[in-house]
Amino acid sequence: MVNFIIGGLIFGYAAYALVTYIRKSKQGKCGGCELEKSCDHETQQ
Repeated sequence: MVNFIIGGLIFGYAAYALVTYIRKSKQGKCGGCELEKSCDHETQQ
């Protein structure tokens, strides 16, 4: 029983990490960055 709970937690976290990775990658290079609001990368190009 404990094995199923631990396995569920592992697969749940893996699914969560995959979904957040896909959402950030859809935002683009600078949209997914944590420094999005304070970075001037796009203005230098």
